Amino acid sequence: MAPPPWRTEGENIEMLVIPCPHCGPRCEIEFSYGGQAHIARPSDPAAVDDQEWANYVFLRDNTKGVFLERWVHTHGCRKWFNVARHTVTYEVLASYESGKKPPKLTLETLV
Repeated sequence: MAPPPWRTEGENIEMLVIPCPHCGPRCEIEFSYGGQAHIARPSDPAAVDDQEWANYVFLRDNTKGVFLERWVHTHGCRKWFNVARHTVTYEVLASYESGKKPPKLTLETLV
C-alpha cells in the first residue's frame, strides 16, 4: 500500500506545510489542531438543554472534501487562525485569520 500523499517513506519525511497568516508557511509540527472552524457557541449556555449542549460540544461535520479547520501556531506567534484543507488530498487551499469569513474557493483552486 502506498503511503498517504503527505507522507513518504525513508529518511526525508515530508510534512504538511501550513501557511500561518501571521508568520508564513511552516511545518505542521509547529501547530496544534483545534477542530472544526466556525462553530457558533450558544448565546445563552444556561438556557440550553443537555442534548443541545452535547450536540454543540461533540457533533462535528465529517466532510470528504474541503473542510474548514482551526489551528494555533503553538511554536510561533501563538495565534489562532483558520485553514481550508481538502480531507482526501490533505492539500491546504487557504488560510485566514480567526474572525474573518472563509475565502471563496474557485474550481481552479480545487483542481
